[in-house]
Amino acid sequence: MTSEAASAGSARISARMLFWGMMCVLFVPWLWAGGTAKGFAAGADGRQPAPVHAAAAPSEERIQALIAAGVPSDAVWAVSVRNEAGEELISINSSTPMRMASNSKLFVTAGLLHGLGPDFRFRTTLYGDGRLVDGVWLGDVHLAGSGDPSIDKYHYDNDAMFVFNSFIRQLREQGINRIVGDVFGNESLFDDIRYPRGWEWDDLSYYYAPETGALSFNRNCIDLTVRAVGTVGDQPQITWFPFNTDYVNLVNEQRITPRNVRFNESYARVLGTNTILLRSTLPQGYLEKESLTITDPALFFIDSFVKQASFSGIDWIGELIVDSQRRNWRGFRNLAEHHSEPLAVLLKRVNAHSDNFYTEMLTKALGAYSMGVQGSTEAGLTLILEELEKIGLDTTDLRFRDASGMASANLASASQITALLRLMQQSPYRTEWEQTFAKAGFSGTLENRFISSPALGNLYAKTGFITGVRTLSGYLDTQSGARLSFSILTNNFTSRVAAVDQVHERILNLLWQEL
Repeated sequence: MTSEAASAGSARISARMLFWGMMCVLFVPWLWAGGTAKGFAAGADGRQPAPVHAAAAPSEERIQALIAAGVPSDAVWAVSVRNEAGEELISINSSTPMRMASNSKLFVTAGLLHGLGPDFRFRTTLYGDGRLVDGVWLGDVHLAGSGDPSIDKYHYDNDAMFVFNSFIRQLREQGINRIVGDVFGNESLFDDIRYPRGWEWDDLSYYYAPETGALSFNRNCIDLTVRAVGTVGDQPQITWFPFNTDYVNLVNEQRITPRNVRFNESYARVLGTNTILLRSTLPQGYLEKESLTITDPALFFIDSFVKQASFSGIDWIGELIVDSQRRNWRGFRNLAEHHSEPLAVLLKRVNAHSDNFYTEMLTKALGAYSMGVQGSTEAGLTLILEELEKIGLDTTDLRFRDASGMASANLASASQITALLRLMQQSPYRTEWEQTFAKAGFSGTLENRFISSPALGNLYAKTGFITGVRTLSGYLDTQSGARLSFSILTNNFTSRVAAVDQVHERILNLLWQEL
């Protein structure tokens, strides 16, 4: 090359270097700050051009690699991640309908918040039909079920008898020390369909699959404690709450095994009855606690209430009667009443603790209070979908059999879930909504997860699990200060759940670092 040619070449190189240097000055800080390439300059008409997802590809590829390297790589995976503007940064099978397990509860809680409002409270009332004479109530009493799922221990300092004791105190304040009359448990607010469609029969003995009823106590369960005290071959000791009630018949066929033998759980309620077969084997010294379901919730409620009243010194003479007739209570005397915590508080049981009973009860209650009809799963789910459409969610491909996600036919896409998460950030109930989530390493179903992850304390999410399905969706506050809405849905895996959880954590660690 001649010197002239060399000078011309140098000039061209210098011009290119200057051009690319200017581009780096302009674009590198922009990409670093946002983590996603967006439209930069406005067009001649002043409008922003459509966003370009150039920076999403490397993260998406690395997530694909994490999935491929994991034990459950043969499963079906869907991942969706949105930024605060609602743009979908990562989309791996994100439009594919997937089984979502308890991530169904995200749609339900959003619908409940908008349908009933965060301040909604249940009112359960004890009515009298009679008169008071010298401390004796002569006549019947009626416990009118309101659909309240929270007459339990979770909101009253671990005291499941709190509401019953409140009723008893109010009776005494009115001078009632004895009741001569029948006790009616009115459950007419809800229909008599105890389970939603799609639940497995072998789950129905356990606390996560109880019956629903407008008059419900202790989540329609007894709380069993088994102590393997004795010699090998002996029966372990059993006690149960409330007060070893004879409402249930526990057939104890359990056995104590040597200390080095693993615990083998076996409980089964004979369907349609309150006979529960206990057939577990427990190593010496083992302590087991389990909540087991009952049938006929209203009868369980009034039976437990009458027993507690008797223990508290209020004599009772009469029959226990379940009443399904809808009544006008205006002609009855209000003897006692209880108001629940606000809906916003109850919804923490739904999302943070993934409580199926609360979810199904609240769904039926939405139908009863919004439509003025007997509460049913179908009516509640219909209203939930309507509320979701009102806030702008496309519900076309959503499929629900139940509210809680126990039914494997519930379907949604990861993209629909992140769209919901983004919409709820714009809801007037955003604060109440966010407070329902489990926090990684601190609360709910995430209390013992992400302990060694940068997501610790930065992840607010809803877990989900049924056989072959593991899901996790929520919000991640990243290293850069951005808030991401994410959904990870894993279907059809045959590995241990822990192996799936490990991949979920690796994906979220990557998102925390890169976006």
